[in-house]
Amino acid sequence: MKILVLGGGAQGSACALDLARTPGVDGVVLADVDVSRPRAFLHPYLGSRVELRAVDAEDTAGVLALMSQADGVACALPYYFNAEMSRLAIEAGVHICDLGGHTEIVDEQMKLADAAIAAGVSVVPDCGLAPGMVNVLAQGGIDAMHETRSVRMLVGGLPQDPVPPLNYQVVYSMEGVLDYYTTPVLVLEGGEVVEKDALSEVETVDFPAPVGTLEAFLTAGGISRMPYRYRGEIETMTYKTLRFSGHAYLMRSMRDLGLFDTEPIDVDGQPVSPRDVFIAAATPHLVRPQGRDFVAMRVVVEGTRAGSPRTVTYEMLDLYDAELGVTAMMRTTGYSLAAIVRLQVAGEIRPGVHAPWESVPAEMYVRMLGERGVRIERREE
Repeated sequence: MKILVLGGGAQGSACALDLARTPGVDGVVLADVDVSRPRAFLHPYLGSRVELRAVDAEDTAGVLALMSQADGVACALPYYFNAEMSRLAIEAGVHICDLGGHTEIVDEQMKLADAAIAAGVSVVPDCGLAPGMVNVLAQGGIDAMHETRSVRMLVGGLPQDPVPPLNYQVVYSMEGVLDYYTTPVLVLEGGEVVEKDALSEVETVDFPAPVGTLEAFLTAGGISRMPYRYRGEIETMTYKTLRFSGHAYLMRSMRDLGLFDTEPIDVDGQPVSPRDVFIAAATPHLVRPQGRDFVAMRVVVEGTRAGSPRTVTYEMLDLYDAELGVTAMMRTTGYSLAAIVRLQVAGEIRPGVHAPWESVPAEMYVRMLGERGVRIERREE
């Protein structure tokens, strides 16, 4: 199997690493507009298992040419490229999955279902950590019930050595973080789809040492379209982000002051976007290339089976890989993307456009990630 990875950033590079180390993968092409500085952990595989190719995502002919030589495509480009990459993959007759994270673009991709079926390929958006892993595991819990009452998804990527005032470090895109903090949040409440304010409904959550107590609050994106799928069937369903205590209050205060607004304001006669200024000012304080991180995740599904109350819990704590220099966020996101494209090429996912929770078996997914050291514990009570 030959895999094309689009996007040579953190998550795409981790995806390429995982594929390069996987038996049965004959070769990996890692493509981006600039591939002159590959991550150090890829160096042992360059020229043998991994080939670097420079291509602009807006160069339709160039992207199609690369896709036509692959069996599957793992797209780790910014989310606004996902719909076009899906269209091109269908034209090339190749399977594709992506990191997703933007619900309206996923809706656009879902409209390509008939074309994907006609081409005999599968398209799977939302294949990262959240959306992605948490949704697959939530579906695994739902499948274990005869009747499901509630689903709670909690996940966060955090520094092992937090630095005030935010106790946070950027592990993917600051722009993406602010999108999740400002976009209305979908939840199921009383069996109905309800929109709620991001950074609201703060609660404390305890994790085993060395994590301890974190705070959880509603954010957009991670739940994707699951509430619409289970409207009228499940009473409550929520997705919350995990951070250290006090983070939500600080971010909500800055948001309410307008610092995350995208609409330009006048500053000495010049139009200035408050969000652009905030990102430019804050990012240097929040990016720590050598910063060790961790990802904490918990998914709790409650319901009944054969008339008896049951609870299924999935829990994970993944740590920075100091040996390779791969962050926990890269591992849990990039390795997830790699696992799903492998399932597609192996024929485990039928043609069409499918959300990962509709198409990826939770048990198989947990096993595949476990083989890579990303260990997810499942408990049933």
